[in-house]
Amino acid sequence: MENTHRVRPKKQLGQHFLNDKGIAQRIVDSLTADDADAILEIGPGMGVLTNFLIDRFGSKLYAADVDAESIEYLKQSLPALDKRLLLADFLKFDLSSITTGKMAIIGNFPYNISSQIFFKVLERRDTVTEVVGMVQREVAQRICEPPGSKTYGILSVLLQAFFDIKYLFTVSEGVFTPPPKVKSAVIRLTRNSTQSLDCDEKLFVRVVKAGFNQRRKTLRNSIKSGFNGFSGSHPLFDKRPEQLSVDEFVELTNYIASNQPMP
Repeated sequence: MENTHRVRPKKQLGQHFLNDKGIAQRIVDSLTADDADAILEIGPGMGVLTNFLIDRFGSKLYAADVDAESIEYLKQSLPALDKRLLLADFLKFDLSSITTGKMAIIGNFPYNISSQIFFKVLERRDTVTEVVGMVQREVAQRICEPPGSKTYGILSVLLQAFFDIKYLFTVSEGVFTPPPKVKSAVIRLTRNSTQSLDCDEKLFVRVVKAGFNQRRKTLRNSIKSGFNGFSGSHPLFDKRPEQLSVDEFVELTNYIASNQPMP
C-alpha cells in the first residue's frame, strides 16, 4: 500500500510559517504580475500562500525551497504543481531556467536572508518586474523609507534607484508558527522606468556603501575614509548619507569620478 503520510516540514533557520489564510490571501492579492511570464514563490513551506497562488496563476507558478521535506510535502498536497516545485536555493538559482521573459517574485522570506534576496533581485532587475515579500518589519521600513529617515540606508538607495516601493501592511506575531519575537510587514517593489543610472553604476554602489559605512559622519569624512583620502569641495560633502536622494548620490558619484582617477 502506498504511504500517503505527509511529513510536516521543519522550520528552516530564520523562517516562521504563516498560518493565517486571510493574511495569505491578502499577500497574494497584492501581487499584480501584469506582465510576468512566470511567478516564483520563495520558501513556500507548507503552502499557505501556494494554494492561493496556484488558484490565481496556474501554470505560471513555480515554487523554490531549500528544504526537501517542504518540497515533498507540497508534491503530495499540490500534485498539479509537481514539475514546478524546485528544490533550490534562490540565492544560487539561475532564474533563466524558469523563463527568459519577465518574472514576478513573492514569498514569506526567511528573516536571515531577506536582504540577500533583495540584492539578487537588484542584480536581476531586467528580469524581475515585481516583488511582493513579507519580511521583518524593520527591514521593510528600511527599504521603504525616504531620505532623511534614520533607517534609510544602503538597501534603500540601491532598490529605490530601480524600483517603486510601497509598504503595504504590518503583520502581527500571532499569525506564525512558531511566533517570531518581532512584527513582520509586506512590501511591494515594482520596476520603474530607470534602465540605467547617469553615472558609473559600480562606482555608485561603492559611494553609497562608503557613505553608510560611517553614517554618523558627514560624507566628507566617510568618502575620505573609503576613497584613499579623497577630498573635495562639493556641497553634498557637508551632508550625512541618509540626507541624500538617489539623484544626489548619482551627482556625488559623478563628482568623485571626474575629480579622482579610480583604481
